[in-house]
Amino acid sequence: MSSLTPSNSERPLAIDLRQIEKVYDNGLLKVTVLRGVTLAAAQGEYIAIMGPSGSGKSTLMNLIGCLDRATSGTYALDGIDVSQLDDNALADIRLRKLGFVFQGFNLLARTDALRNVALPLFYAGVPTKRRLALAQNALDQVGLGDRGRHEPSQLSGGEQQRVAIARALINNPAVLLADEPTGNLDSNTGEELMLLFSKLHESGRTIIMVTHDEQIARYARRVIRLRDGLIVGDTICDSFAPPR
Repeated sequence: MSSLTPSNSERPLAIDLRQIEKVYDNGLLKVTVLRGVTLAAAQGEYIAIMGPSGSGKSTLMNLIGCLDRATSGTYALDGIDVSQLDDNALADIRLRKLGFVFQGFNLLARTDALRNVALPLFYAGVPTKRRLALAQNALDQVGLGDRGRHEPSQLSGGEQQRVAIARALINNPAVLLADEPTGNLDSNTGEELMLLFSKLHESGRTIIMVTHDEQIARYARRVIRLRDGLIVGDTICDSFAPPR
């Protein structure tokens, strides 16, 4: 499939990738991971990216997250062409435009939840009082307003992931990226977390999630399927209902 359009084309684009190729070359061997991927997502969309191991979904997520560069093709994030930006500019874009939620939570072990959430604002140079107030508000959004002084070891897995989501929201990102966000959680906790993602989407958040789990993907409003570096499926769920 050469061209994929957003499910709500009346909204501005949050991401716009065109003819993206990614080739890893160690000098002896070239491996093509993405083969001319074109994908557009409107602001406010909720997309799940799926595919078997080796399909290119993690590479695509890294490119969307400005953690890696395409070998060829163009990428606009929230209207900004990031294809030719240098490393410093990409780091700034990641800080201002993207929020990341990882399978492993990636919290600082000896730092309480409030300061874990506030960390991106520290790097952005926001004064202490302001960033802690914003961190408290983010924790309130994910239902952990009373757990700000707890360190990760004092929180359950689900609570730790909620802290990670609050941290991802702290800069009001254009796109929230989630990489296997329920991978370290039991099914009940995972369902609770996905209901939180649904609420965030309903509030207008743009969410792009990588998952291998069909049940988790059903929470999204659009499912992109990759195989051998190509997009082979694009399903829009007009009558969405979370699995029961």
